[in-house]
Amino acid sequence: MLDACKLIDLPKYSDPRGNLSVIEGGVQVPFDIKRVYYLYDVPGGSSRAGHGHIELQQLFIAMSGSFDVIVDDGYGRKKISLNRSYYGLYVPGMTWREVENFSSGAVCLVLASTMYDPNDYYHDYDEFVAAAHKIHDQDQS
Repeated sequence: MLDACKLIDLPKYSDPRGNLSVIEGGVQVPFDIKRVYYLYDVPGGSSRAGHGHIELQQLFIAMSGSFDVIVDDGYGRKKISLNRSYYGLYVPGMTWREVENFSSGAVCLVLASTMYDPNDYYHDYDEFVAAAHKIHDQDQS
């Protein structure tokens, strides 16, 4: 499942006036975009997120500065560093995510596949792991 968490190259159009990147739901990202939010003024070295989602898919983009995203499928973890605005990290449902190591002035843009739904969250890591294992076991039978 961690292989589904991947960096997506966003189109980058350059000219003497600057760069432009485009993101279209269902084109560059594998979902329709239902919600957009961003994290900013996060104190350097602080962490955000620390939860899992059942269905929600997301694309994380470092609009400014840098930060790390840790993804976890209940079996393994990996850390992806983001520091360019023309790369996005795709994170599918049933993935625990943590965002940490924010540089000073970092802005984290997140595109989401659904509207906010408090019932889509796992806030307890052990509950998330148990659910991930149950889903995996069902898929294997």
